Amino acid sequence: MTDNTHQVAGLLLAAGGGRRLGGRPKALLGHRGRPLIEHAVGVLRTAGCARVHVVLGAAADAVRETARLDGCVLVDNPDWEQGMGSSLRAGLDSFSGTDVRAALVSLVDQPGIGPEAYARVLGAYTSPGSLVSAAYDGVRGHPVLFGSAHWAGIAATATGDRGARAYLKERAGEITLVECGDVARPYDVDTVEDLQHLE
Repeated sequence: MTDNTHQVAGLLLAAGGGRRLGGRPKALLGHRGRPLIEHAVGVLRTAGCARVHVVLGAAADAVRETARLDGCVLVDNPDWEQGMGSSLRAGLDSFSGTDVRAALVSLVDQPGIGPEAYARVLGAYTSPGSLVSAAYDGVRGHPVLFGSAHWAGIAATATGDRGARAYLKERAGEITLVECGDVARPYDVDTVEDLQHLE
């Protein structure tokens, strides 16, 4: 275990209501016999995140009852319908008062990105000033790692479904890109057609 595993926490954004999936919360979609949210937590843990915060929104009570999330810090986002930005803000805010120095951000609807990609991005962490992103053939994608020096700036610009996009665009030159195209497939499960990706 490197020091990174204590300074970097996993932040899983799992609040989405699955609007394009007919209102089926993404966290509860089935994958390998269990809710998708359990798979996503397992990926972060396998990658080396000892601490995992999970942002819940749509059907939060049902997720709590159905999914095994032992040891996770569960964060409620009452504003989840406003989009991913509100979940990112709630998640980053949940680290206040902890010794966490960076957040490795995961989206619940990307099961094609496994522990190898997360571990690579985690491994590029150097300080609270770190900004790291997975890349696919050189193009920035998920997961991303935000050092704590950036949290206030990200929270100030995270609106709607854009999340940290505006902040990262402004600081493109500061981002360490980590190629993950050889170990991950960065598709989203957004539509009924995308459900074919689940096992």
